[in-house]
Amino acid sequence: MPALACCVDAAVAPPGHAFAGDSSLPASPFSGVPPATTAVTTDSSHWSPSLSSDLYRIDAWGGPYFTVNSTGNVAVRPHGSATLPHQEIDLLKIVKKVSDPKPDCGLGLQLPLIVRLPDVLKNRLESLQGAFDLAIQSHDYGSHYQGVFPVKCNQDRFVVEDIVRFGSPFRFGLEAGSKPELLLAMSCLCKGNPEALLICNGFKDFEYISLALFARKLALNTVIVLEQEEELDVVIDLSKKLGVRPVIGARAKLKTKHSGHFGSTSGEKGKFGLTTTQILRVVKKLDHLGLLDCFQLLHFHIGSQIPSTTLLADGVSEAAQIYCELVRLGAHMKFIDIGGGLGIDYDGSKSSDSDISVSYSLEEYAAAVVRAVRNVCDRKSVKHPVICSESGRALVSHQSVMIFEAISSSACDDVPPMSAFALQYFIEGLTEEARADYRNLSAAAIRGEYEACLTYADQLKQRCIDQFKEGSLGIEQLATVDGLCDMVSKAIGASDPVRTYHVNLSVFTSIPDFWGIGQTFPIVPIHRLDQRPVVRGILSDLTCDSDGKIDKFIGGESSLPLHELEGNGGANGGGQKYYLGMFLGGAYQEALGGVHNLFGGPSVVRVSQSDGPHSFAVTLAVPGPSCSDVLRVMQHEPELMFETLKHRAEEYGQGDDGGMASAAVATSLARSFHNMPYLVASSSCCLTAMNNHGLYYCSEDDYDVVADSAAGGGGGEEDKWSYCCA
Repeated sequence: MPALACCVDAAVAPPGHAFAGDSSLPASPFSGVPPATTAVTTDSSHWSPSLSSDLYRIDAWGGPYFTVNSTGNVAVRPHGSATLPHQEIDLLKIVKKVSDPKPDCGLGLQLPLIVRLPDVLKNRLESLQGAFDLAIQSHDYGSHYQGVFPVKCNQDRFVVEDIVRFGSPFRFGLEAGSKPELLLAMSCLCKGNPEALLICNGFKDFEYISLALFARKLALNTVIVLEQEEELDVVIDLSKKLGVRPVIGARAKLKTKHSGHFGSTSGEKGKFGLTTTQILRVVKKLDHLGLLDCFQLLHFHIGSQIPSTTLLADGVSEAAQIYCELVRLGAHMKFIDIGGGLGIDYDGSKSSDSDISVSYSLEEYAAAVVRAVRNVCDRKSVKHPVICSESGRALVSHQSVMIFEAISSSACDDVPPMSAFALQYFIEGLTEEARADYRNLSAAAIRGEYEACLTYADQLKQRCIDQFKEGSLGIEQLATVDGLCDMVSKAIGASDPVRTYHVNLSVFTSIPDFWGIGQTFPIVPIHRLDQRPVVRGILSDLTCDSDGKIDKFIGGESSLPLHELEGNGGANGGGQKYYLGMFLGGAYQEALGGVHNLFGGPSVVRVSQSDGPHSFAVTLAVPGPSCSDVLRVMQHEPELMFETLKHRAEEYGQGDDGGMASAAVATSLARSFHNMPYLVASSSCCLTAMNNHGLYYCSEDDYDVVADSAAGGGGGEEDKWSYCCA
């Protein structure tokens, strides 16, 4: 490596001596992906979409709903394994349709973007129902399965309405855990199957219980599940006053405990539910009041992401024993509600030792539940109950894809060759100790002693930093030693090959579970998968927060295989855009997301499979919250803020242009209030030209409108605000 040898030693080392050893970098954690700093070829002749599918484990975590098509794009299989080839939906085509300007027949929406897939949701619900139907038939079970969706997983109106509509043939219901959730569940179930259950969980006050009893008056199949023993008195009192005979359930604290992260609400120390002693007191009180026939449901929850059917069967068996005891005590039991816990295999590993994976299929889950309930009930000669589950994560995770773009990457700086004069200038500014480190570095380079090179380079760098802090070394010399040490690290394979890709996203808003609990989701480029990814990277978001990054990925990896950005990315570099997708995030993320740094939520589109030329139709498109929207969340008043800034522009923008400059600034300000907080491509930014006053104008068409307004032909101030909203 002659260039490095010249930098390390002014006298050219003999050929083959200066760092003549192997300069390859450590192997990538992703098999087959070369390190970022090695020379790679962009020739894709030895790469294929199927290799990308294997690399990112798409078939393992995404099957049967996501695949890589022949053009190297991620495609949706909306009907699961029953999807025909012509029904697959190309995600990149969705992005193009959504983000292209309206004059180009696009929707003009800004990314980040959530793509909702109701066909996938329908298939998930039918698959869950089918799994239980098969288990019930196979095990000669004497009742049926009747699920409910816990709306806390995703309270979006269209998601909930879809579940009620798709689930109507199966008597599929809803579960609520708060008063607003109860109100939306009541409203949606008015259009559902009259036998569908409305399960009322969570802590309850007078108003909550009143709403639940009122729902029963509206002929909704409502069950009030006791989470605290004190709730029973309120239920009894209000039911008498309202003239409603309640249907009551109780949540039991089982002895069975889920040991993973999601099991903190299970076991005897769990947050919710009644102990066996409390359940016996409930039975006694209801019997005393002649209301024991109202006690009809037993509920329990082992915890989310139950890793194995062994743990599941253990918990279900314990609950079934309690159910049978309640029957023996005279309760008119009908339902056993096994709660949530049906897990998602986020990384495709099918492991029982992970919080982000499960070792069973839908069919195996259902069979374990049915078998455990039947065995206990048959031993006790108890009629088989209706089996209910609250499987939220398993229903809605697949139906949502978050798409965002990488806008730039922090590539390693190339160190320019150093002339003999520059090298001499650098050395003369060093202390004697630093010069000794330099000489030792040069000698170690000639001998090929790589570890010694690193040691001397680090010592040299630290001495130079100390000199710089003391003021005896210039910034040019400090930059020189930085470059020299980086070159040494690269040459011997000790530099970090991982790049940082800057993405147009807020982790806190769109992937809060990653920041909050370290939950990892599959993240994959949605295109260019017919090309070999040649670098590894982590993702850094837009927020001014050190936690705003994604540096953990499925499979326990600390970096992600990525492609080089073409033309320095999309938002500011003017190059080809590079889109990434976050999958399996349809549960919890939207409700948990905040407005850190005042970044609001993403745009949302609803996409259904169709027989059109692109196999899909966008049936709903909602722009993401604007700057005004997120400001209002924090009690600001955007209209007043705009007026303040507009008057300031008028005050400081007076000149010979007839007020055009201040009018243009007002227009630009208004447009900023009404745009999303995320970055936009330079070509679409309203501030595209600067006049000789140093003020930015809008695009040419906007300038003409503003000029006409300033000349006296325009409307009032309200028109400026309204015009920029368009």
